[in-house]
Amino acid sequence: MIRYYSTNGQAPPVTFAEALFQGLAPDGGLYFPDQFPKFSPEELAALLGASLAECGFAVLQKWLGEEIPEAELRAIATAAFYFPIELRPVGPYHLLELFHGPTQAFKDVAAQTLARLMSHFLQARRENVLLLVATSGDTGGAIAHGFADIPNIDVVILFPKGRVSALQEEQLTRVAENVHPLEIDGVFDDCQALVKQAFSDPSLGQFQLTSANSISIGRLIPQIVYYVYAYAQTGRSDIEFVVPSGNFGNLTGGLFAREMGLPFDHFVAATNLNDVAVRYLETGRYEPQPTIQTLANAMDVGNPSNFVRVLELFGHDVDRCRAVLRAHSVTDAEAVATIKAVYQEHGYLLDPHTAVGWHVAEALADPARYTIIVGTAAPLKFAAEIERQTGLPVDNAAALGQLARYAQRKTSLANDYDA
Repeated sequence: MIRYYSTNGQAPPVTFAEALFQGLAPDGGLYFPDQFPKFSPEELAALLGASLAECGFAVLQKWLGEEIPEAELRAIATAAFYFPIELRPVGPYHLLELFHGPTQAFKDVAAQTLARLMSHFLQARRENVLLLVATSGDTGGAIAHGFADIPNIDVVILFPKGRVSALQEEQLTRVAENVHPLEIDGVFDDCQALVKQAFSDPSLGQFQLTSANSISIGRLIPQIVYYVYAYAQTGRSDIEFVVPSGNFGNLTGGLFAREMGLPFDHFVAATNLNDVAVRYLETGRYEPQPTIQTLANAMDVGNPSNFVRVLELFGHDVDRCRAVLRAHSVTDAEAVATIKAVYQEHGYLLDPHTAVGWHVAEALADPARYTIIVGTAAPLKFAAEIERQTGLPVDNAAALGQLARYAQRKTSLANDYDA
């Protein structure tokens, strides 16, 4: 059975179910697998042409087959991977559109799976949990809707005041009764720090706390699925993935797919001005920076939690990392120019995060390779920002209208743990 150890090395290894509900390890580290299950060449060949749900089951079975019965895993995969993922050719690239779920962002993929995995274990144990989540924009909405009305789970979501888009805030605050949004007077890193502080607070011991941020191994494993699906759709061994990167869970999912035997050797991290990955690959030193606010707000992360897992994967050896991963940062002006140019040339509207990916593809992608840009959010999530910056009209009225069935609820707090 796969066990999960702490990246800080001071906590005992645990099962997936234990890691799922602990979130962070007791020593403050992130859980990391002690082995990677592998797809054989025959299994990879059998995946060609598989549906998204079939790919989801194949991945979950490899990781969780010894903890969850096959029939239940198949039911979880079928229920979670119910919306399409499109691989769409646009100009010289292919867009892996991960934004056709309920909140129009890639984080729906992991949230839908995570909710069902947690529900499976909780029903077996007859227990309740309190889910704590910090969000820079998309995570919170995906979790709010993934866990809506799920029995045995209450959700508390912290988001930074004034730093999420209008639709993101609607998706965070027009939610089911078991979801409790907290608006924090600070930035995302402050929200994340408050969540981490809560996990280490002994006075909260009467609650069973868990996390659904990308620090959760239960969110990371489902993110492997869409990389496997991209392979199933193409059968190619020359894919180069360009991945818009903030907290680095998305990219880590791709690197985990590679460790499972998928023929992927080329990844590019596309960042905004929060560029610690770019600096690491240049200097060999990982040095978190203060967060810089940008148009691609869901990637405004100065200290990306999941980068610890990237370092762990490559044994903290920057040369090994450089052999697989490159990185490039993009300014707001470059992202805006990219949105305009791609719309004018190809009639395709990018959101700011995917625009960062496109700009990096133009800067770094190898034209001899099959370049897939991971499309992380629908442009309608950033309608006001795109219209203001580019003059291009974006209609998000339908998405807003769907949320009107819930009353808006939020509690505003200072950036202070005791608040």
